[in-house]
Amino acid sequence: MQSLVKSFDSADNIGTLLSSNRKKNNVPLSPSTTEYKIVCFVKLLDKTATVWKNLNPFWGEEYTLHLPMGFHSLSFHVMDEDTIGHDDVIGKITLSKEVIGAQAKGLDSWMNLTRVDPDEEVQGEIHLSLELLKDTERISLRCQVIEARDLAPRDICGTSDPFARVIFNNHSAETSIIKKTRFPHWAETLELELDPEELSTEGTVTVEVWDWDMVGKNDFLGKVEIPFACLHKTPLLEGWFRLLPLGNHEVDAGGKLGALRLKVRLVEDRILPSMYYQPLIDLLVESVISPTEVEDSSALTMLEDVTTVESRQDVAMTLVKIYLGQGLVVPFLDYLNTREVHHTTDPNTLFRSNSLASKAMEQFMKAVGMLYLHEVLKPIINRIFDEKKYIELDPCKIDLNRTRRISFKGAVSEAEVRDSSVEMLHSYLTSIIDSIVGSVDQCPPVMRVAFKQLHKRVEEQFTQRENEDVKYLAISGFFFLRFFAPAILTPKLFQLRDQHADTRTSRTLLLLAKSLQSVGNLGLQLGHGKEQWMAPLHPIILRSVASVKDFLDKLIDIDHDVEVPQRAIFLPSVTVKEGYLHKHKAEGPQLLSRFAFKKRYFWLTSETLSYAKTPDWQVRSSIPIQCVCAVERVDENAFQQQNVMQVITQDNDGQLHTMYIQCKNVNELNQWLSAIRKVSIYNERMLPSFHPGAHRSGKWTCCLQADRAGCSRTHSAVTLGDWSDPLDPDVETQTIYKQLLQGRDKLRSVLSANVSCVLAARLLSVIDDLEQAHATFQRREKEDATGVILNP
Repeated sequence: MQSLVKSFDSADNIGTLLSSNRKKNNVPLSPSTTEYKIVCFVKLLDKTATVWKNLNPFWGEEYTLHLPMGFHSLSFHVMDEDTIGHDDVIGKITLSKEVIGAQAKGLDSWMNLTRVDPDEEVQGEIHLSLELLKDTERISLRCQVIEARDLAPRDICGTSDPFARVIFNNHSAETSIIKKTRFPHWAETLELELDPEELSTEGTVTVEVWDWDMVGKNDFLGKVEIPFACLHKTPLLEGWFRLLPLGNHEVDAGGKLGALRLKVRLVEDRILPSMYYQPLIDLLVESVISPTEVEDSSALTMLEDVTTVESRQDVAMTLVKIYLGQGLVVPFLDYLNTREVHHTTDPNTLFRSNSLASKAMEQFMKAVGMLYLHEVLKPIINRIFDEKKYIELDPCKIDLNRTRRISFKGAVSEAEVRDSSVEMLHSYLTSIIDSIVGSVDQCPPVMRVAFKQLHKRVEEQFTQRENEDVKYLAISGFFFLRFFAPAILTPKLFQLRDQHADTRTSRTLLLLAKSLQSVGNLGLQLGHGKEQWMAPLHPIILRSVASVKDFLDKLIDIDHDVEVPQRAIFLPSVTVKEGYLHKHKAEGPQLLSRFAFKKRYFWLTSETLSYAKTPDWQVRSSIPIQCVCAVERVDENAFQQQNVMQVITQDNDGQLHTMYIQCKNVNELNQWLSAIRKVSIYNERMLPSFHPGAHRSGKWTCCLQADRAGCSRTHSAVTLGDWSDPLDPDVETQTIYKQLLQGRDKLRSVLSANVSCVLAARLLSVIDDLEQAHATFQRREKEDATGVILNP
């Protein structure tokens, strides 16, 4: 499974990413230069795939979530999905930041679900000013309730009607009610007159926030508790305070609600400005543009030497992203593959290890070939899911009770099940192979060039006649065994399907993946395995070998000297993404937020973003991709709606136009954001800044300014491998630096053993400089926070 890595700042509306079934964690929305990576096997952003009719579900899904520096806890809600009405809450698990961070290698255990109490499910912050006033005539507690942000939605429309109440002893006062908002602005001053004897009390000043309901009781939104003694020491307290639950406790149901196994790892990184990483980038680039002899060391070979096997896949993907960003991914792969081929004496073991070269090729295909994979496999995968045929060849697993009647002559026999299964597998496998071998022109040119280079290196190394097929096996090993076969086996993990396959379909996919692996091995291992019951498929596999070889010959028939731009990963006529979204109706009178978004069907290609009322509607409105100059999230308080993005375009007269689009959940939002950014990354007129709010009453809701110039930095991250996996060179280079930092002792050993090793000395110098830069930034942050100048 592939980790999803995302980098953003406060302009990305971090709070949106923490939504989970209309409930969020208590996370301040303050900007941060610190990045947190959460890897877990349940979905934090919206929900996992639904496992139907199962009390022991397995998801096996991995996600990465970036959180702001001040986050306190993560909650995992387990829901029972209902096709009609609201989903039922089964239970939840809440983990504090301290609990997650205490395990350096991550938290991996079964945990009991606890009950979900609406009064405990609070979120957001409130801005308060508390002052104790004392004079000869009276004593009063003055509380200025300024505003709140990111409150929990309690009403059916996705907002709340919040008001605040300040309480001390038997005194209380309330603000006015602000209708239909999760970001209320009160700016009201409440005063409580106190008796002189109350000055010595050890009570607590409580500020509660409630959602007002016309019918029924009000809903609790959170509270803040401040010891009254604090006002004696500091007469004036002002700031943002995190809202807390009513009881601030959870009741363990003793396992009665079930348990959830989680694997959660917290990684904290400080991302420095780009200039600090440039020396390390230069060393990495130097490795491939000025390659040394095969036996000589380079920054890449030293990196591989200090990288653990467990982290090699992450390092490989990180390097692929870096070299894609530098436009050097083909030389990078060629450098690693040349070394791998040169050091392999037995062709049967070529690329069979978890070397950096094999991992880099695998991650490279995922990075640039996902659209291609979808074009080739999605129709046949959809057909298999729709038909749900019972297919089984293994006589030990045939269950006659699960089959449908094949004939009217009587009960179905095992022979009939096998014959029917062979027929269906033949049909499916033929469609898959025909689709693959007919896809030469669809394959991204950058993949074809990389495979041609690999073919050349293998052919140069293994010249013996008996090794004639090795040059084919080297490519098919990656193409079939590590790309197409895994996608067929688990289409959910390759975004080919929204849900995991049921048991019946999963078995069909497994048999097809096994067959395709045999095709990728050119049928050389047929008859040697234990699964002799697969023999009925051997003829079609053997018949496919010739067409596969012909396909591979055509695949590498491309001029490798021609410059292949990154744009080559896009296909001009391919629909990158499509589906129903809600478009904001900006024309005419201002509508209430919930009615201002109209449902439309959108299509995104590499040339246009178009939409219509339905998929079959004859008239479409289109926006040329070349006119797109920014694609960004929108603050929730702009429309009091979640998961809204904006597409900013510029017409021929230079006028800017903004289209607001709402997605059904945050995962879909991330997919559309990344997809549109990906196809527009080469546009020339991209904006440096934008407004995350909306323009109302002559000013922007985000910064309260009238200026059209944006108040937040735009983002140009493109997706690689997965929709939520953007290219961010600073984040990627920081990852490589951390790997080198962990292996610094090994590099020092190399230098001590060979004092003349200039490369090791340069790498150590780069590591030391980055370490010093991190220390300097950390010291500055502490000085800013404390106001005390620290010694360097």
